[in-house]
Amino acid sequence: MTREHGFAARLREWRQRRGWSQLDLAGRADISQRHLSFLELGRAAPSRDMVLRLAATLDIPLRQHNALLLAAGFAPVWQESDLGAPDLAEVRHALDYILAQQEPFPAVAVDRHWNLLKANDGAVRLVEFLVGPLAPDAKVNLADALVGPDVLRPFLLNWADVVGYFIRSV
Repeated sequence: MTREHGFAARLREWRQRRGWSQLDLAGRADISQRHLSFLELGRAAPSRDMVLRLAATLDIPLRQHNALLLAAGFAPVWQESDLGAPDLAEVRHALDYILAQQEPFPAVAVDRHWNLLKANDGAVRLVEFLVGPLAPDAKVNLADALVGPDVLRPFLLNWADVVGYFIRSV
């Protein structure tokens, strides 16, 4: 599969996910429907600016912006950094402040996979009450903890309802 066809297939998939016709997307992106059709068929190669315009119009996640750019043969634009990166010191400080403001109530910060990144003291006390002390470097996935049969299920009388709401929301 060539780069253009990879881009074409991804673009078509995102447009269909949004439930838009080619005419809908073309109008929203301020391009002709014919040009969009050529892009989706792989008959025309997009410019870098066109890829970014279509990605923004489709309101796709930044990670997928990069995937579209790569599929079209361009370098990624968006950088992904670990929360511990020096550049994110101000973000960590802001998260610590926000979490502290929630005390004594539990509050957490998670990544897109529901891995626990930060927690306030209220959240730590709640987790330790439910499952016992955790090792300082323990990796905690809140989705696994909620859905798994042995972690939070014994403590939730309406576990099936809670999991149902959780799954619908993610």
